[in-house]
Amino acid sequence: MSAEATNPAVSPAPAPPAAHRRKGRPRIDLRRLGRAALLGPATRDRLPDAISHVAEAHRAHHPDADLEPLRQAYVLAESSHRGQMRKSGEPYITHPLAVTLILAELGAETTTLTASLLHDTVEDTDVTLDQVREQFGEEVRYLVDGVTKLEKVDYGAAAESETFRKMLVATGNDVRVMSIKLADRLHNMRTLGVMRPEKQERIAKVTRDVLIPLAERLGVQALKTELEDLVFAILHPEEYAHTRGLIADNAARESDPLAEIAEDVRGVLREAGIQAEVLIRPRHFVSLHRVSRKRGQLRGTDFGRLLVLVNEDADCYAVLGELHTCLTPVVSEFKDFIAVPKFNLYQSLHTAVARDDGQVAEVLIRTHQMHKVAEAGVVALGNPYAAPAEDQTDGERADGDGERVDPTRPGWLSRLLDWQQAAPDADMFWSTLREDLAQDREITVFRPDGGTLGLPEGASCVDAAYAQYGEDAHACIGARVNGRLATLSTVLRDGDTVQLLMGQDPASEPSREWLEHAHTPAARIAIQRWLATHPSTAAEEPDALDAERKDGAPAPRPAHDEPAAPSDTANAVVVADQPDANVRLAGCCTPVPPDEVTGFAVRGGVVTVHRVECAAVTRMRGLGRAEIAVHWGDTTEFRVTLVAESFQRPHLLADLTEAIALEGVAIVSATVEPPTQQRVRHTYTVQLPDAALLPNLMRAMRDVAGVYDVARPQHQAAAQ
Repeated sequence: MSAEATNPAVSPAPAPPAAHRRKGRPRIDLRRLGRAALLGPATRDRLPDAISHVAEAHRAHHPDADLEPLRQAYVLAESSHRGQMRKSGEPYITHPLAVTLILAELGAETTTLTASLLHDTVEDTDVTLDQVREQFGEEVRYLVDGVTKLEKVDYGAAAESETFRKMLVATGNDVRVMSIKLADRLHNMRTLGVMRPEKQERIAKVTRDVLIPLAERLGVQALKTELEDLVFAILHPEEYAHTRGLIADNAARESDPLAEIAEDVRGVLREAGIQAEVLIRPRHFVSLHRVSRKRGQLRGTDFGRLLVLVNEDADCYAVLGELHTCLTPVVSEFKDFIAVPKFNLYQSLHTAVARDDGQVAEVLIRTHQMHKVAEAGVVALGNPYAAPAEDQTDGERADGDGERVDPTRPGWLSRLLDWQQAAPDADMFWSTLREDLAQDREITVFRPDGGTLGLPEGASCVDAAYAQYGEDAHACIGARVNGRLATLSTVLRDGDTVQLLMGQDPASEPSREWLEHAHTPAARIAIQRWLATHPSTAAEEPDALDAERKDGAPAPRPAHDEPAAPSDTANAVVVADQPDANVRLAGCCTPVPPDEVTGFAVRGGVVTVHRVECAAVTRMRGLGRAEIAVHWGDTTEFRVTLVAESFQRPHLLADLTEAIALEGVAIVSATVEPPTQQRVRHTYTVQLPDAALLPNLMRAMRDVAGVYDVARPQHQAAAQ
């Protein structure tokens, strides 16, 4: 039973000055909604007084809503919970009423509110799921069942990982389950005050680590921000009190630069003939605390942001143009989340304008519909089982290109369902999900075709590869970031353009080292899944890096041990004296004609071909690996690795790349090691159309200013 007492754990934030308040219907203010409702009569001919405020909030978003299911749900919930009390001494029915009111203010549809009123009945009373189905239908039964199961999950216990996985799958099938759970947790957090301090802290930590990140990813900012403040008050009471004092002191000041800039913005838009509403949105406690730690001394404009609401998408850009023309823009603060929405459906233009005295005001520009989604996220997106309208089919909405998109599936949630299906076991899914939830910032990178990828901050090219190609990313051999060659370990920045270089080998394999650079669940699960199904890979085929380290030779760093070019039947450069062998040139020494070569049988009928002087040959002979005779075939196209030693100077990498390109040679991957005593080591893997080009290529690279040597990697056999 979720029966935390109603004594508030923290005091509400100071109300903003009257001049800042929005005219008409106020912005969602969840802090005022936790008061117990008066229990009125439950007659059949009128709505009970206790849910009249729920009905009012619901009708504000859904004027034509049928309130009869709410009346019936309230009657059943009140009679079932009658006699049960919260720890504060209030009737227990006040809890489902408060949870339902939270969701009604967010714009939830009638079915969600009906299930919310009943969400504790099956767990805490004699009401059964069959009774719920009989009276309210399968949809409400499903939601109540999902919330009941979520109540039983211990989010901090590793033993519950399989249960949590199943619950998230249920949530993914209908996000309204998690919407009710989040509203339930918010009301319980508001009323946590009489709990023992250690229990308050435990619940606050679970809320911080799991439920707040889930609220963020589902786009329910109105819930997320208040949960953050409540957790902040419990876990960091001194810093919370300090921040509260800063807000109170700022509210008491006579002048308000944010209000003055807001009036300037209103004037600019009036003169331009743009119909817009300009509001001041005070920062919540956690947001202001972060700004304070970042900037130190706070200015008046740091206590809030301006919100400009318009009717159409085009008006957003018109407002942006006027502000940047008539006021002083801070260009570095501009972000376009309309053209490139965040993974949680958030859309808005972000910019900032400055005054002559140095005060800078952040400005958010969005339509009223964007604002609704920004506040309520998936809660505002409606019922996935709703009857289709003229432009809808099976509860799905059509986008501008006629594609059907599920309105309850923001990108992150869809990816979550993919992760849980791909994860080898529940523990891996849970641990990977926890890591993802800890990532609270996102970047957007662009593909050469104009598409975008949303990734967590700190993501690498490995993450981009799996985000774009799924498990086909096993064949990725390198990348270009902003037009320049980059290793797969390269950390990406917001706005980078990433071109992923894919190999053609159908048997390509990911490197175990990729796990060190993978930050997203999609990448980590795909790599771990492959490694789990190929446990003998590392033991059977020592890679070049391992061989060189063990034999003491200096190791040029390949781009994550990318697979060497395959030798299939249509384009074979090496022939093995073994029927049906899949021949592969080793990436450690990249043999080319007329090198003396030998082969070794590894897993799956694959024969790897090495130069005879390669250190891996001695090693594999020592392991007793079966040696296979191989010889060069007629095809002259091949792949080779070259190491260029040079003195450090500007533009050296660009000049070397140009020299290689002028020889008609394709660069597959390249790495540059950190400079040592002004000397730099470059390692290139290139695809040559003919072996005869190799001497000319090496000569052209040596002719580049600053380059004092170009050679193929030499791996001497270890002494026995």
